[in-house]
Amino acid sequence: MARKAQRTAKRPVRKRIATGSKTAPKRRNMRAADRERAIVEEAIRFFAERGFEGQTRELAKRMDITHSAIYRHFPSKEALIERVYQEVYLSRWSPDWGPMIRDRSQSLEARLTRFYLDYVERVFEYNWVRIFVFSGMKSFGITGRYLDIVRREIIEPAAAELRHELKLPDAKAHSLSERETELFWGLHGRIFYLAIRKFIYETPIPSDLDAIVRDAVRTFMDGAKTTMPTLLASG
Repeated sequence: MARKAQRTAKRPVRKRIATGSKTAPKRRNMRAADRERAIVEEAIRFFAERGFEGQTRELAKRMDITHSAIYRHFPSKEALIERVYQEVYLSRWSPDWGPMIRDRSQSLEARLTRFYLDYVERVFEYNWVRIFVFSGMKSFGITGRYLDIVRREIIEPAAAELRHELKLPDAKAHSLSERETELFWGLHGRIFYLAIRKFIYETPIPSDLDAIVRDAVRTFMDGAKTTMPTLLASG
């Protein structure tokens, strides 16, 4: 009788273990595509908060999944970071930006203003900015690859368009100088620094960013009209 009573007492315990976690069956039944999507989304948040020093084991614990579950979808941490790059950076890059810079139906000031207003709208975001900065410090290549796109699609075309607008020698006949492209990197950096102040230094920035962008582009163009002829003459 004592043994029978002991078995009876243990039954509710087994029942509680089986039904105690409502989320466990859901995790087990999650489709592979949904699991992969969940890992990517959490990895974006995780790396934005912790940087790339954060380990995939920590990520798995945060998601309440096994470490091996991550590696069933991504063979390495580098592969997961590559997916983060595609999701955070390539997906936010507009294919319209390059053609916009080259569209001579508008003044270059108007084109640059349109581009930077749209750029601020798309990239001034916590995860984007922090992953960008962390990548630069850890040499995972995200920062360099992204800036190469900026250089190819925005900086160099804009420098060539500035020559055209100011009726200076064509960039195809006379190659762009480093000093010319640095003028545009300066403009780009000035605007992006607002995001650094907000998401890295966590200091206040102006609420009306549109006005700041317009001021920055206008000031840049006013200075470039004076600087460019002298710069090319000295080059």
